[in-house]
Amino acid sequence: MPRYFTKDHEWIDVLGDTATVGITDYAQSQLGDVVFVEVPEAGRALTQGGEAAVVESVKAASDVYAPVSGEVTEGNAALADTPDLVNTAPETDGWFFRMRLSDTSQLDSLMDEGAYKEFVAGL
Repeated sequence: MPRYFTKDHEWIDVLGDTATVGITDYAQSQLGDVVFVEVPEAGRALTQGGEAAVVESVKAASDVYAPVSGEVTEGNAALADTPDLVNTAPETDGWFFRMRLSDTSQLDSLMDEGAYKEFVAGL
């Protein structure tokens, strides 16, 4: 399953025309302890680069953006009770939402893991 990254530190795992989206380990480390997460409702239409979710930490509240356009199929309900999953498992169990992609060609504008690591190293 290919994984792509955005410059806003979201990751997206793609399988066919469906995907799982979360924030990277780098992003959660910058946020600090996550205390609240608001995930999008199933059925919500998202636009690439548009606001999709909100994550609040002891430091700040931040938006999570949609890496690609599509429709939300599921929000991660576990984050309501255990928002710290974003800190302990940001790139696995701490995912934010799943979606059906409307335009898979938008994936071409995202980074692969090597390019993302290079990007973060330059920050």
